[in-house]
Amino acid sequence: MANDPFRAVAHPIRRGIVERLARGPATVGVVTGGFGVSKPTISKHLKVLERAGVVVRTVEGRTHQLDLNVVPLVAAAEWFDQQRVVWTRMFDAADDLLSERKEGP
Repeated sequence: MANDPFRAVAHPIRRGIVERLARGPATVGVVTGGFGVSKPTISKHLKVLERAGVVVRTVEGRTHQLDLNVVPLVAAAEWFDQQRVVWTRMFDAADDLLSERKEGP
């Protein structure tokens, strides 16, 4: 589960961090500012994102730069696309069945 992209984006703060990094690399302070939570809480969220491989941290001196790695998210998006196809077929079949019943014999 350590590299689970679904877990990585399961929390709104982590999704917010990913959304901010989608605009480009930034320092930890820039990316995590304004969430209204403590630094230890931000640190925990960053660790989840880093373990999942969604965020890559580069340290130069005292500066911690974060960058988004979309590869794990692409795999998750592909899974969602597959599920969308299945669910669309199921809903279409249900709609057809309901239409047939509504029209009657």
